[in-house]
Amino acid sequence: MKHLSLFLIAILSLGSVRAEKITLRVGYFPNVTHAQGVIGSHSTREKQGWFEQRLGPDVTIYWYAFNAGPSAMEAIFAGSIDLTYVGPNPALNAYFRSRGDEIRVLAGAALGGAALVVQGDGRIAGAADFRGRRLATPQLGNTQDVAARAWLTKQGFKITQTGGDVKVLPTANPDQLPLFQAGNLDAVWTVEPWVSRLELEAGGQIFLEQNDAVTTVLVTSVKFLQEHPELVAKFKAAHQELTAWLNAHPAEARAKVRAGLSAEMKREMSNAIVTSAWRRLRFSDQVTQKQFELLVTDAQRAGFLRDAIPLDRLFSGQP
Repeated sequence: MKHLSLFLIAILSLGSVRAEKITLRVGYFPNVTHAQGVIGSHSTREKQGWFEQRLGPDVTIYWYAFNAGPSAMEAIFAGSIDLTYVGPNPALNAYFRSRGDEIRVLAGAALGGAALVVQGDGRIAGAADFRGRRLATPQLGNTQDVAARAWLTKQGFKITQTGGDVKVLPTANPDQLPLFQAGNLDAVWTVEPWVSRLELEAGGQIFLEQNDAVTTVLVTSVKFLQEHPELVAKFKAAHQELTAWLNAHPAEARAKVRAGLSAEMKREMSNAIVTSAWRRLRFSDQVTQKQFELLVTDAQRAGFLRDAIPLDRLFSGQP
């Protein structure tokens, strides 16, 4: 009887351990440049979770869509999400803001897919024609906002947050298209699929493409990394596997991203737009400190990241 009691206690204890659930909260943007997040979110929605299958039955994943990076990083700081796909500049800003204590880059995700689109009526034919114009970016301090301000500064324009020689107007991606169509914006610096939408639906012309720029990375909070290092490692491995699958199965991957974007926006996403967007992108889980150091230089030129610190901890993978 004593042995039976001990056996029952052991079984009950094992059951209680197995019953422990972990909730994982992941951010992403409904953009083609966040293909891994779009597929991950949609596969969860469809009860076929790519990440769930690789993380195990005790992990529940909730996906949160953001318009741009600064909002996602605020959610990291607030403890509302644990990991997120995000542009490199908001990740840098968050790293510097926390003096290196709260953000770690786990992997790369996408390169390219960002561009400067101008009206197709010829009002902007060269860099000098941007003077006095209105240029939209997704959000103040996001990767495309910093790129736009740095590029305009290189052209000799004085750029401020509220005005200057060119008015840079942080505008949510869904709002850019109707404003551009109405002629209220002269140019937009944004990412796919919005680049292709501006081009195909609003008659925009590509003025400048960022073919090799780091567009998306995967980051985590230090707090979550400290508490769940094995889970973070598994998520990173699943992300790397998904990135390899994207490159090996482009047609199927495009279809899944299109389905995910359609579900997110609650309307059908054009196949032509997704196909157009895809040709501007490269998916890679690799990212280097040198790539981020170049971004720091551009951000400082644009008036951001004045209090930069060494980036060695950003990529350490350690708390």
